Amino acid sequence: MELYAKNWVDYECIDAGNKEKLERWGNVILRRPDPTAIWPMDQNAANWKKVDGFYHRSNKGGGEWQFFKSLPDFWTVSYKELTFKVSPTGFKHTGLFPEQAANWDYMMDKIRNANRPIKVLNLFAYTGGATMACAAAGAVEVVHVDASKGMVNWAKENMVLSHLEDRKIRFIVDDVIKFVEREKRRGNTYDAILMDPPSYGRGTNGEVWQLEDKLYPLMDKCRDILSDNPLFFLVNTYTTGFSALALSNIMREVLKDSFPHGKLSYGQLGLPITSRDMILPCGIYGRYEN
Repeated sequence: MELYAKNWVDYECIDAGNKEKLERWGNVILRRPDPTAIWPMDQNAANWKKVDGFYHRSNKGGGEWQFFKSLPDFWTVSYKELTFKVSPTGFKHTGLFPEQAANWDYMMDKIRNANRPIKVLNLFAYTGGATMACAAAGAVEVVHVDASKGMVNWAKENMVLSHLEDRKIRFIVDDVIKFVEREKRRGNTYDAILMDPPSYGRGTNGEVWQLEDKLYPLMDKCRDILSDNPLFFLVNTYTTGFSALALSNIMREVLKDSFPHGKLSYGQLGLPITSRDMILPCGIYGRYEN
């Protein structure tokens, strides 16, 4: 099933092509690389010439920003009742993945309609878009785990911007596998688990993460810390070549015995392109709900 983040006001994917995308973040227009936009770009379109920031790729890897007007170090965008810090980083990112709004809507709806206390674990939690969504929806506790101290600090800023300081959010800088293993030893369980694992990464002490090798063992460990009546288990990934069908197979294999009556859905996330009748592909997801 394809899911599109359709409800943005402060964000817009204006156009995409030639492995680039043109986006509006509030009132700032950015041009960035996107390897999924493999169709031709309309080079004569006026939209592409009216940008405030352009991330130029380097043949040696990485790249750098070129700005055409003075921009603040950061600004904010809002999604419904949530507010997030946006800032162009040296790795082309802005601190937010807007396509994830489709997952935020799903999680918020599930939590608000659960009619019971819901405790959430967010792994590879980045700057906390999902963390804030779950907290705003009324989760009794959200545990936010990421190996990057800088990203966790950014998430704390998003908590303040979204006025969620009164919610119970625990911010943890740790390797996710080690954290899950400790939670099992402690006997802690969660009613909802979500994760957005990278293709490759390193933990706080240099632990190597390779998605194809580590995803199944991690999900297997997460099953052991799910409560007896879990609300959902959600996995999202951007790894090229890793299909939604493969993800669904892993989720089914891991969860089928413990939760045989659960419902599995999977597919692709996308962003509507406002200047064309197109959708920009933005990774895959899998959801298992009991």
